[in-house]
Amino acid sequence: MSLKRLNIRGISYSQTQNGAYALVLKEVDGSRQLPIVIGAFEAQSIAIALEKELSPPRPLTHDLFKSFAQRFSITVKQVIIHKLVDGVFYSSLICERDKIEEIIDARTSDAIALAVRFKAPVFTYENILEEAGIQQHIKPDKELEMGELDSEEMMDELISTATKEANDYGKFSLTELKKMLSDAVSNENYELAAQIRDEISKR
Repeated sequence: MSLKRLNIRGISYSQTQNGAYALVLKEVDGSRQLPIVIGAFEAQSIAIALEKELSPPRPLTHDLFKSFAQRFSITVKQVIIHKLVDGVFYSSLICERDKIEEIIDARTSDAIALAVRFKAPVFTYENILEEAGIQQHIKPDKELEMGELDSEEMMDELISTATKEANDYGKFSLTELKKMLSDAVSNENYELAAQIRDEISKR
């Protein structure tokens, strides 16, 4: 199966899942786009990495992974989105250390966040593009789809949203917080889960 290289087209609000975002990847030398639903934390992490002039005061999880990998001379060479099952994309990190390659399974959102940081190319297979790709004419960057934000606005929105969520837990009851914690863990949004857990511990 032939591999197709993808570039990040942008991040927009998901029209199908509340509180989620759609990471839009576009094939190089083609017009198909691959939308992937990701969580707010992953969207924030990717947006920060794309906005080169901005950096968080403390390392995000993906920044920590990069620092850890570099300390031990591990490089992420490429990311391959290799499988699509029931609407869920599966990805692999192709890593290298001492000229030895290792393949590591990863959530696609995490894989893309790391690919941006390592400046690693992203690929998928032709059959995945055929199944999930959207064929459309690409508008110039300044003509964004409704609900889509440019990188600076998206950055501000994601950061302010994360801050607002962190500061607003006091208005929820303990029962509501436990339900939110369960949902966050189910969605593998562990950063959010940690914030909610800390609020529960304060009670």
